[in-house]
Amino acid sequence: METPVIEFENVTFSYDGLPVLRDVSLMVEDRDFLAVVGPNAGGKTTILKLMLGLLKPRSGTVRVLGNSPESARKHIGYMPQYTSLDMMFPVNVLDVVLMGRLGENKLGFFRKRDRDIARDSLQMVEMSGFDDRPFSDLSGGQRQRVLIARALASNPEILLLDEPTSNIDVAVETGLFEILHELNQSKTIVLVTHDLGFVSSFVKHVACVNRRVIVHPTSEITGELINDIYGTDVHMVRHDHSVHGKGPCV
Repeated sequence: METPVIEFENVTFSYDGLPVLRDVSLMVEDRDFLAVVGPNAGGKTTILKLMLGLLKPRSGTVRVLGNSPESARKHIGYMPQYTSLDMMFPVNVLDVVLMGRLGENKLGFFRKRDRDIARDSLQMVEMSGFDDRPFSDLSGGQRQRVLIARALASNPEILLLDEPTSNIDVAVETGLFEILHELNQSKTIVLVTHDLGFVSSFVKHVACVNRRVIVHPTSEITGELINDIYGTDVHMVRHDHSVHGKGPCV
């Protein structure tokens, strides 16, 4: 068997003594498309930060591309949560994408190659021609695409995306998932989301996170499973049908 791209082995993590993840074991294979779902404060963003090496497990092991997360970080493109960024910062679109080249640039300034790669990244997310537009002038969906382009600018093998479809409407969300589907042909993608509406059509596996982690193929996404994830009444809109359910998450 090939070495998993990302592997958690019996990982436990706590914030100030408060358990967030307990005994998590998880494997993400090459070119998988994994959606990480679950209730607020269930540990979803913590999992991404452990993959990046921004947090250290209390016990257990995290490996990325067979190495420590810190060693593999240069091979990861990361998009943080939309709400954690200052959208009014006075920069243009190309400036934002070039931020993804900072780790690749040893000279302290951007070269023509950096700008070419940044423009190629914008083309991948269908934002060509927006280079000089102020970032603050863009719509929510356009901003999300630019932030994904920033994550792509380092030519990563892995994309980690935290709530990439937050604050955008359904039509824009569909287009964004179609772009991610294309990117998944060459990259492994892990994304955190609250919206299961398009999961069954685009992602390959779903990780239910609520202190512990259980991974399901998308074919197993049902109303009962959604209730296990969220512990409340949930209505999921899919391309083919909708389902309902209720029950506690354990």
